[in-house]
Amino acid sequence: MNKKLLFYPFLILLIIGCESGFLDPEPLSIYTPENTFDRPEALESVLSSCEVLMREEYLSFSAPLITELIFSDVTVFGKTDAASPAQNLNLSITPDSQLNNASYNRIGWWWDQSYRAIKNANTVIARIDEPEYASEAQRNAILGAAYFHRAYRYYGLTHQFGDVPLILNEIVEPRVDFYSTEREVILQKMKEDLEFAVEWLSDDVPRGQVTRGAAGHLLTKINLALGLFDDAIASASDVINSGYALMTDRFGIDADDPDRNVTWDLHRPQNKAIAENTEALMLTIDRDDQNGSTSSASQLMYATVPQWHNQINTPNGNKGTLDQPDIEFDQVTEYGRGVAQARGTAYSTKIIWENAGDDLRFAKGNWMTMEDLVYNNVNIKDSDPYYGQPLQKYSDDGRLLTSDSIRAWFDWPHYKLYVDDNRYVPARGGHTDYYVYRLADTYLLRAEAHYWNDDLTSAAADINIVRERANADPFNAGEINIRTILDERARELYYEEPRNIELTRMAYLFAKTGKTSYLGTTYSLDNFSENNFWYDHIMEVTDFYNQGVRTNYGNEFTMSSYHVLWPIPASTINANSNGVINQNWGYTGYERNVPPLTEIEE
Repeated sequence: MNKKLLFYPFLILLIIGCESGFLDPEPLSIYTPENTFDRPEALESVLSSCEVLMREEYLSFSAPLITELIFSDVTVFGKTDAASPAQNLNLSITPDSQLNNASYNRIGWWWDQSYRAIKNANTVIARIDEPEYASEAQRNAILGAAYFHRAYRYYGLTHQFGDVPLILNEIVEPRVDFYSTEREVILQKMKEDLEFAVEWLSDDVPRGQVTRGAAGHLLTKINLALGLFDDAIASASDVINSGYALMTDRFGIDADDPDRNVTWDLHRPQNKAIAENTEALMLTIDRDDQNGSTSSASQLMYATVPQWHNQINTPNGNKGTLDQPDIEFDQVTEYGRGVAQARGTAYSTKIIWENAGDDLRFAKGNWMTMEDLVYNNVNIKDSDPYYGQPLQKYSDDGRLLTSDSIRAWFDWPHYKLYVDDNRYVPARGGHTDYYVYRLADTYLLRAEAHYWNDDLTSAAADINIVRERANADPFNAGEINIRTILDERARELYYEEPRNIELTRMAYLFAKTGKTSYLGTTYSLDNFSENNFWYDHIMEVTDFYNQGVRTNYGNEFTMSSYHVLWPIPASTINANSNGVINQNWGYTGYERNVPPLTEIEE
């Protein structure tokens, strides 16, 4: 194959399914048009590959979601023993740098795999009338699911990369003549498609498949992105009033455990997909008995928990912790052998919890501090009186007791990140279903729409519905601004929402509306990458970026305003020899841009 085509997964003629073993290989083994898509099940099999990619976003080694989080206010990349991670963003994030590697960043994954999912969705859309259906409703539900997956990817791409190529048809031969399309043109088309999807999709589908509620939720995000706030309120209200409900009572596997609460129940792997759970709008399904792409398990604790098992000494100078199971203080089975790829910031682990009160999300047992762990190194049991005592960051005389406070010392939401592991020893995090969308987010999206409409009373009411479930004190209308909403989203949706996408969406809205932010600043679309809310907010709350913080290896955490949009891989732009895919401002290649398309070409 021509090497140029390797950078265009959406140009490959064959429908690329998921890894061998996950789906039935028989209908996917032949891709000739005359016999592949003659049954609805064949089209559904193509859509299932989109579901597999969704699972990979959240639950895989160095999951792509981590890249979303480190370009935001809630985490940084905590690996400190190498030059490769995305920490010094000014140096390492360029169009021709390594953009798809677990040790660097996964920007390239988002580009490649988003277009792969779009390609598969387009195949279903193009061939929707080849099978025979039992009813019009069956046909349109499959079409609606394809529209959802395409819109899901374009919603992400237009907030990660801005103006991008809009591909609406099945590609049947190699092409190198693509042009970027204006972001809002793309989003308007996705809105129209999702309105069709909401009309025809059902909520009575197997967990992991696209629901009507998921389509309505995504439609709300796109309505917000377009500045259609009344439409966003209407689409969110439709989801909220359609039979879903927040889980407010104890349920599921640990319901009878008096030491737990409903927040714990909500995030147990065994509870997410059960019928009793009325909050889940969209799930990605990951079970022990699945093969192929799910065989690596979630590794969720490995990615998100501190490296507590290493580099923490007792005040007497002894190595204090071990990541061994089946010892007197077995902490690794419960908390995992973390390496802090997604290292929580002071904003997400301290600042937003300063007035937590009795918030269940911050309750003991749900929320973990380093002092909740103990020195468990059995080799010092008889020689060091600190054995079995809580960890200390500093000795009584002020000595720092960890050689790496970036990687080894921070708090974390145990209730959300703990996944029992029967695969890895030491534990990393086993298989788990995971929320893509849930109703708490819908309430917060509607609250945001009310904020943009200057209806702060209604905004407070929606936020307080989420806070009431968490037993948190309510807000009054005078306390509501975009920072209030961002804080609540961080408390409720940590490691669920693609935080960078949502921050960038808000940044676009400040630039589009001219509304003054909580920082007292206003913005314009004319110089979006130079001056934007995304950057100003992160700088307001960061304890890492541009603060002179360095890793043990010597990397400095840096960030610039133009990182609001990621670089489009140079290899992709260069391979597109008969067209122009625009590069984003701040990156090499921007000078060769041409005006993006403002109309959809048939």
